[in-house]
Amino acid sequence: MFRLEDRYWWFVGRRRLALRLLRRGVAGASRPRVLDLGCGTGRVMSELKEWSEPVGLDMSDLALRFSASRGLGPLVKGSGTALPFAAERFDAIVSLDVYEHIEDHRRAFAESLRVLKPGGTLVLSVPAHGFLWGPHDVALMHFRRYTRPELKALLEAQGFEVERIGYSVFFLFPVVMLVRFFERRRKGPAQANLVAVPEWLNRALVALQTFEASLIERFDLPWGSSVIVVARKPGGPS
Repeated sequence: MFRLEDRYWWFVGRRRLALRLLRRGVAGASRPRVLDLGCGTGRVMSELKEWSEPVGLDMSDLALRFSASRGLGPLVKGSGTALPFAAERFDAIVSLDVYEHIEDHRRAFAESLRVLKPGGTLVLSVPAHGFLWGPHDVALMHFRRYTRPELKALLEAQGFEVERIGYSVFFLFPVVMLVRFFERRRKGPAQANLVAVPEWLNRALVALQTFEASLIERFDLPWGSSVIVVARKPGGPS
């Protein structure tokens, strides 16, 4: 992940989309305090520090060491179900493909709500559609995949106001379905799979995902392999 996320199309597209939505969600705030929940190897946080005051949290020592190697901080080891922060500390949270790894995701959503300031923004992505479940999910230790109605209901039950919820990886969704179909028929132990692509195709896919992000900024897309959400904690300035 550390080697690929700077340039591989899926990481680049996911990151650009989330940060565009996040910046819109905190528009007007000067250097907002942002929690990168599940910061991984730190690529998102390295961009956040250009315009915000980010804090990275991950449960993996290895991930935190990779983040530290980028010169990032503060970095905190912790769990999404018991965030080691005071209530109402953050203006925003960004969490990319994290909640599907947490067995008690309801508690994790409640904790995210707790540490947000009133009016604070949560931007998250998670894998979509149970029918795409396969060895990739098993290898990555996912507990579930989500649909848009299910995730909206979960967030609202914990007290969030869902402002935007739709799907991403829209144009490539048929390709994803085909890849997952063949993965389920492969024998042997479950493996996570990032399909290798030549550099020219990777650049084209980055451009496609960047175009898709510009569409998602304007309206929610009806299908895709990920769910993307912008939610808000009630309250804040009127």
